[in-house]
Amino acid sequence: MHLFGRPCPCGSSRPYDACCDPLHRGAAAATTAEQLMRSRYAAYAVGDADYVFATWHPRTRPATIELDADVTWTGLTVHDAGEDWVDFTATFHSVQGAGEQRAGELRERSRFERRAGRWVYVDGDVG
Repeated sequence: MHLFGRPCPCGSSRPYDACCDPLHRGAAAATTAEQLMRSRYAAYAVGDADYVFATWHPRTRPATIELDADVTWTGLTVHDAGEDWVDFTATFHSVQGAGEQRAGELRERSRFERRAGRWVYVDGDVG
């Protein structure tokens, strides 16, 4: 997905190439748990499964990650954040059986840890 010059999917209002793209390319690292969470959301939105995998704690991540091609992530709202957690809602559209689109949302309180000097996603409570 070509997003250069367009707003970042993470909701920062900054251009993608100046926001989450440097993290996705490995040119920069997240400095806060919230920045990592936003960059992970943006990775889901642009289809970057490798970034999602690389930023997931090895103790809790699945063996492989496959992003659902029938899901389009449409928005992110951060409700609250602390040093090592973020409470957010991510909205999406998914394609159902006969090509019908359904709107949905995911509310999660995610937990993060610093590992080898970098933030990683540990797990989250969906609710």
